Amino acid sequence: MKPTILLWAMLLAFGFSASAQGRLIRQGNATQLVVDGRPFVILGGELGNSSAACDADIEQIFPRLRQMGLNTVLVPAYWDLTEPTEGEFDFSLTDKVIGTARQHELKVVFLWFGAWKNSMSCYAPAWFKSDFRRFPRAHTAEGKPLEIASAFSENVFEADSRAFAQWLRHIKAVDTDGTVIMIQVENEIGMLESARDHSADANALFASAVPDDLVRHLTRNKKSLHPWLAERWNGRTAGTWTELFGNDIFTDEIFMAYHYARYVGRMCQVAQSIGTWPLYTNAAMNSRGRQPGQYPSAGPLAHLIDIWQCGAPQLCLIAPDIYDAGFDGWIGQYHLHNNPLFVPEMRLGEANGPQAFYAIGQHDALGVSPFSIENGSLDLANAYNTLRQLTPVIARHQGLGAMHGLLFDGQSRERVIERDGLKITARHFFTLPWDARATDGSPWPTAGGMIIRLAADEFLVAGSGIVVTFENQSETTVQQNLGEDGFAAAGSERKAESKWQGGERVGLLFVDQIEVDAEGKFHRIRRLNGDEDHQGRHARIGVDDYQILHVKIYRYK
Repeated sequence: MKPTILLWAMLLAFGFSASAQGRLIRQGNATQLVVDGRPFVILGGELGNSSAACDADIEQIFPRLRQMGLNTVLVPAYWDLTEPTEGEFDFSLTDKVIGTARQHELKVVFLWFGAWKNSMSCYAPAWFKSDFRRFPRAHTAEGKPLEIASAFSENVFEADSRAFAQWLRHIKAVDTDGTVIMIQVENEIGMLESARDHSADANALFASAVPDDLVRHLTRNKKSLHPWLAERWNGRTAGTWTELFGNDIFTDEIFMAYHYARYVGRMCQVAQSIGTWPLYTNAAMNSRGRQPGQYPSAGPLAHLIDIWQCGAPQLCLIAPDIYDAGFDGWIGQYHLHNNPLFVPEMRLGEANGPQAFYAIGQHDALGVSPFSIENGSLDLANAYNTLRQLTPVIARHQGLGAMHGLLFDGQSRERVIERDGLKITARHFFTLPWDARATDGSPWPTAGGMIIRLAADEFLVAGSGIVVTFENQSETTVQQNLGEDGFAAAGSERKAESKWQGGERVGLLFVDQIEVDAEGKFHRIRRLNGDEDHQGRHARIGVDDYQILHVKIYRYK
């Protein structure tokens, strides 16, 4: 098979769109979102749940988002306000979002709050909620009905998908310039209180054989299954859910994940019959030691990705909503060989800028989006505006092994990167002694950035609160306790070095602070030398600033 044909076969297999309406393409090992004909990194923010529920809020919030450096806003679309009376639709809020976003040069990712939002069916219309016989609910094992619409009800799907289809047709008709670039299908699907639905319909299916399509999917992808699922599945190709996966709540979760995914896959088919927006769905994390049902069981979680890709192959990705500590660990779980990374929700805070640099630099993320962005500060603009400048350079190097992300705090202070015979050591800025906050007991702020290899001897270093040194791998580094002047602290013990074995050393040819234009060309702001690079020892960016540094190294003997 020719490489180009193979590439497009992969894109279609992942549900990637190829239209000008917004499309996903592959470059090396990375997936890129193309908007208006160019690779596009989502520098986003998600509105609070009720912050797009009236015209006044939209008019007030959107101008500030542009000031914060955003290029994209993630906006809920509410089923209850879209179809307040069954069969009668009101798209005025959608029109307001698209028009106001266009006015302020923002792109939109719409979030369909349909049958489920954070597990519950709280955004279903009143006529749907009150007719529980026509639109049944999920039940616990004890028979308790939940405010969670049944994924096994065709009436539920028909009502949800009909409204979804009417809404998408309207978007296609009014969004003539491609303001809407992605669609999220439902929101944080998952069962609570029980790991699965125990209604009569659900129980009957649970007692039946595992569907053939899932067995085929597992068999076909046996060598690449997520390790958790590979361990759960006993390899049998026929039998009930308990016969293939065991008799516990984790089998309940697998069963429920398959049926949630099938539901979402059918919703995606509806969307794809209307337009070509990239489609994704998001997950509430299985964090803090919780068990299925204590967290939203069966959602599009990393350990269930194979189940979700079987049931909803039209999704271009599943996305983590991150509110817990360990940001780098969570996103590492979702950047998989079969899943590009996008972070549609993350806890709003001062760490968002460094987190964005890390996610994009280390994991080729399509973008990031702090939640409740309207409550954020303008400080995010410094990070986003720097990333906006870098986007053409990022686009050229994503997926090619040229980028490395950095993320530091008071506990994680250093990362060593070895490549091309070089040892690149990146540290938190506070490992230097020049800021009193480094040693006076102040908490170390989150710092982060990225290093982009432009050539064997040329790099970009960008971000905030980082210091980077370059050495030959053969060198033996001796770390010294430095005083406030940057030299060895008085009275510190000199560590003995092994005898120099010869060979080249690495020095800094220059460190330039630069700007990058829309075509990716560099424009020098100033040459950093002397005190600003510690007499040629390192490149650094302070914790209160965001910069792009163009670094060129040389070798000497």
